[in-house]
Amino acid sequence: MYRVNFHSKTRKKKKYGNKSKIYTSAIHGTRTFDSVKEANYCEELDWLLKAGEIKHYDLQVKIDLRGLQGKHVTNYFCDFKVQLADGTWEYHEVKGMVLPLWNLKWKLTEQQIAIDEPGTNLIVIK
Repeated sequence: MYRVNFHSKTRKKKKYGNKSKIYTSAIHGTRTFDSVKEANYCEELDWLLKAGEIKHYDLQVKIDLRGLQGKHVTNYFCDFKVQLADGTWEYHEVKGMVLPLWNLKWKLTEQQIAIDEPGTNLIVIK
């Protein structure tokens, strides 16, 4: 009797149908991104860096979302934190599909950034 493993070569589909992409960044090295759109945006940031329009950027920046009395509630991981040529910082989030839970966490993130880093812009790239 032969046993056939049908699951050995099949890949698990992503929840929302997005496809991951491997990209080698100028400053962050080779990395697998959760979506093609996110990887393409990282490539765009590399070009802006080369052109001198931005100074630096970080990937997957953890933001501590706190509630009353400063107690930790949850974390939000923003796709990119970008330092512009003038030295100011922005958070960039690349979104394909906007869901209600994300909307809630994004509003909490906006409030937390307004407290922790007043004047810092949050930008959603759709």
